[in-house]
Amino acid sequence: MSLARTHAVALLGLQGAIVEIEADVASGLPRFIMIGLPDAALKQAEHRVHAAAINSGCELPTKKYTVNLSPAALPKFGSGFDLGVAIACLAAGGIVDAQSIERVVHLGELGLDGRLRPIVGILPAVLALARAGYERVMVPTGNADEASLVPGITVIGVTSLRDAAIWHGAQLEPEPTEPIYLASVQAEAAPETTDLVDVIGNGDAVEAMLAAAAGGHHVFLLGPPGAGKTMLAARLPGLLPDLSPEAAIEVSSIRSLAGLPVAGTLNTRPPFENPHHTASAVSLIGGGSGIIRPGAAARASHGVLFLDEAPEFNVNALDALRQPLESGVISIHRANAVAHFPGSFQLVMAANPCPCGQWGAKDSSCTCAPFARRRYLARVSGPLLDRIDIQLRVHRITSTQLRIDETSTRTTTADARARVSAARDVASARLANTPWTLNSQVPGAWLRGPQSRLAIATTASIDRALERGGITMRGYDRVLRLGWTLADLDGATTPTADHIGRALYLRKAMTT
Repeated sequence: MSLARTHAVALLGLQGAIVEIEADVASGLPRFIMIGLPDAALKQAEHRVHAAAINSGCELPTKKYTVNLSPAALPKFGSGFDLGVAIACLAAGGIVDAQSIERVVHLGELGLDGRLRPIVGILPAVLALARAGYERVMVPTGNADEASLVPGITVIGVTSLRDAAIWHGAQLEPEPTEPIYLASVQAEAAPETTDLVDVIGNGDAVEAMLAAAAGGHHVFLLGPPGAGKTMLAARLPGLLPDLSPEAAIEVSSIRSLAGLPVAGTLNTRPPFENPHHTASAVSLIGGGSGIIRPGAAARASHGVLFLDEAPEFNVNALDALRQPLESGVISIHRANAVAHFPGSFQLVMAANPCPCGQWGAKDSSCTCAPFARRRYLARVSGPLLDRIDIQLRVHRITSTQLRIDETSTRTTTADARARVSAARDVASARLANTPWTLNSQVPGAWLRGPQSRLAIATTASIDRALERGGITMRGYDRVLRLGWTLADLDGATTPTADHIGRALYLRKAMTT
């Protein structure tokens, strides 16, 4: 047979499109033509396929090969199409069964010796083919465990092109081959075992972190060095409940696309990303030439993105977070495509009050000029701050507070997580007939509508703040959301004036 076809997957962000690979063999001068918008890495598949076929003992006949990647208008990136191209050419040359390869999706990169190298993004690719109705996928042995995380898919792990050809009916004897596994990627350092009980003093800050965890609210912590800002932020992931199966799959898919290791079982704990303040907008949001990779914000989806020393970050990088904070989606636009990543992360920013960090502390030795202090904090723009629900000033503890706190009973992470889970269950039950599950996701129009409108006496404090210009309309809605979260934590059916007042305090405490 001179024409054969199989399938592969082209990824754009986390979305995958099924690509049909057609191979035609014709008489004429030996040539290898690939059409269908391949990128530079994919165009070089010609040389990898020829060398791999020879070294696998299934050399392609010396003829003219035309390989078409359809749909032709869809850009294709990377070397993950190598296995599909090679198998289609072998079937067109009569070496393997053409009918067999049509029923299997092929993903993997070829080495010159014929062995298959694992590729990044295998989990979202297998998810895409499962949604498209395919039931079998052939992947490198190094990707087999990750691909098996998708239920309902038969995963065929092969070590080499020779093994793949034999599986499809080639008359060859099996040969033992050493499989190739993903290079050992240094995973981000797992946070040390931390517990909320380690936090001394700062009761307002601890309650603020519980509210943030219960409602999915963003947090800004302002205070001098040593006040405990980083300690509080590092303990927020421990307060969050375990991920749902859908969220765990999404988090693992993002890690796979980013080239980070994915274990044989799904990780059910929320991620924690802590990029350095020298990070660019691309490293925070995502991008890159060719294949669009997720940034730190996408990798923190369903978890926490912590920006320590926030004013030291590039201003453009910080402002790039404004749209994901509002919509929960990260969109990266290119000339020929738009990639979307989930952006449902909790943002925690920490900052010193001035360049030297001593302004406002007791016995302050700050030497910064007032203009320098204003310019330093102004690097975090007003529109970005307006999207932060909790803006809290954190103070250093005194020796007296230390002595008192040592004799008191402090909240543990386990107890706090139980409170957070209970509050989330209450919110989820209240929002059962809506598309939202967390208070931070509820739009202001719904909160102010007949479904959940609060009495005028209850909202008097934020009504006055709005009249006086102390908060914006967006801030008004965010205080309402936070008020509902505080009510859920206290077990109240609706927020009281006290809950709204506390929410307004947490919103404005940084400026007091």
